[in-house]
Amino acid sequence: MLLTASVFALFPAHAAAAQSPPASAAPQPANAADARFVTIWQEEYAWRQKEGLADDDRDAASDRLPDVSAAAQTRRAAYWQQVMTRLDAVDPAALSAAERVNYLVYRNQIWGFLDDARFREWEKPLNGDSAFWGDLQYVARGQFARGSADYRNYLKLLGDIPRYLDQQTDNLRSGLKRGFTPPAVVMKGREAPVVAIAEAKTAEATVYYEPFAKMPATVADRDALRAEAKRVIETQVIPAHRKLLAYLRTSYFPGLRTKLDATSYPDGAAYYRSRIRQFTTLDMSPDAIHALGLSEVAKIRAEMETIKAEVKFQGDLKAFLTFLRTDPQFYAKTPDQLLKEAAWEAKRFDAMASRWFGRNPRARFAIRPVPADIAPFYTAGRGGPGGYLVNTYDLPSRPLFQLPALTLHESAPGHAWQMSLANENSGLPPFRRYSYISAFGEGWALYCERLGDEMGFYETPYERFGMLSYQMWRAARLVVDTGIHAKGWTRDQALAFLRDNTALSEREIGTEVDRYIGWPGQALSYYLGQLAIQRDRAKAEKALGNRFDIRAFHDTVLSLGSVPLPVLDGRVDEFIAGGGKGPYPADG
Repeated sequence: MLLTASVFALFPAHAAAAQSPPASAAPQPANAADARFVTIWQEEYAWRQKEGLADDDRDAASDRLPDVSAAAQTRRAAYWQQVMTRLDAVDPAALSAAERVNYLVYRNQIWGFLDDARFREWEKPLNGDSAFWGDLQYVARGQFARGSADYRNYLKLLGDIPRYLDQQTDNLRSGLKRGFTPPAVVMKGREAPVVAIAEAKTAEATVYYEPFAKMPATVADRDALRAEAKRVIETQVIPAHRKLLAYLRTSYFPGLRTKLDATSYPDGAAYYRSRIRQFTTLDMSPDAIHALGLSEVAKIRAEMETIKAEVKFQGDLKAFLTFLRTDPQFYAKTPDQLLKEAAWEAKRFDAMASRWFGRNPRARFAIRPVPADIAPFYTAGRGGPGGYLVNTYDLPSRPLFQLPALTLHESAPGHAWQMSLANENSGLPPFRRYSYISAFGEGWALYCERLGDEMGFYETPYERFGMLSYQMWRAARLVVDTGIHAKGWTRDQALAFLRDNTALSEREIGTEVDRYIGWPGQALSYYLGQLAIQRDRAKAEKALGNRFDIRAFHDTVLSLGSVPLPVLDGRVDEFIAGGGKGPYPADG
């Protein structure tokens, strides 16, 4: 799974930006329609940057947090509606080919902002997977400071935390009033990161002080900066967290809804359909997705049976899954061993990369453990530009036979690879270089797990079964997410479905189901995105025959940045029409 936008701050994102090729001069618009469209997005994106909402300026310590008040949300929605009106006045058919693609991507982006505003998504800034208070702590962990100015900017950001938390508390209060909250079952214990700050005795005991503890000796005024950091954290940051914690414990958590399904929210059926479109970029009904999921689960189950027979296991699939979950041979003995195994898997891919990809990203990525305060509720791993997080909590829940597939998904050629290539692609406008569409990004990362089988990456039948278990896990999400949010499934039904069809550990099964309950629609993006890439590849292979070059195909897909699935389909049609030539000279 992709690192959320806030989690990118765990890693110095400037590492990717600093190594990017120099930006080329913006090409002149080809015609009047192009000029109108370019003016629209450039004006809006500049405004977005001023609002602190853009993702393209992570190369320095920030000095502010965004205004998340209801008034700001209303004002932004009105602005984006004006932008949409201007976009509707542009005829896509009049645009040049390149700008038509930009238009489709950008319009989908503005639609997403407006759709979130329509359902007042900002009144529920948390779920069973992540929360706004965790976002702040990620920022602290990832602050990259090179001199006094960066640290002073960070001090300003720390001083802004009380205002930010007060605004988010107001948002929670508004959501609570209308029943728009996460279900209570998925929020148990999720306030732990707030508790850690609220109960801290000193500034040094908080995550917010970490950038100052690591301050280079070359910073001339380090003593003064550290003293100011202690003052701000102890007099402003810690009290603000105590205030938030009191509200969570006395009002918010006791008032959380008990129903699980998104369709029971205000205007719930429309809300769930909007989440499906938001995350998948497709207008599919819950029933159609559910039926597709059941079909795919059956296909993968048949593949699992083949491997079970290959290893000569005596017993049914349920017994085999129990064996995989409990036999010590499949589990690391120490956190360090698990991290080293992940590093080895990532390094093994390097020897295969040139055969399957024409262009490699220049950025590197780190492998680190999930922070201890969030690890109990976190998934097995996540990746993004600059980093691959591996969860070393509860080692009997982290099977080594699934680690190769996890690594391909989260590091290279999955998230850390795809997103770095997008960031480094100076030919794309910033709203494409730095944005992320779940169906594309997660679909690509899941495609990479299957690609591992073609590459010969899986060295044992058990590792191949681990890949199939991960494929089953994502196919099962089509069934479970729609089951919970549109068909009245209970949490126990969802747990049982994953337990019966995947080799996930009990801890992972519980964590995952709670994520689906609290984050409607997001889990659907993975498998639907993978199916789209696989269909496009099969179409290209059939049309091009021996002219098909897998490296050119992969480069073509990755050159897009992150786009809605229909845009991907159109680009592959162009790839076919062009004789299978990739986007770079080396592709032929």
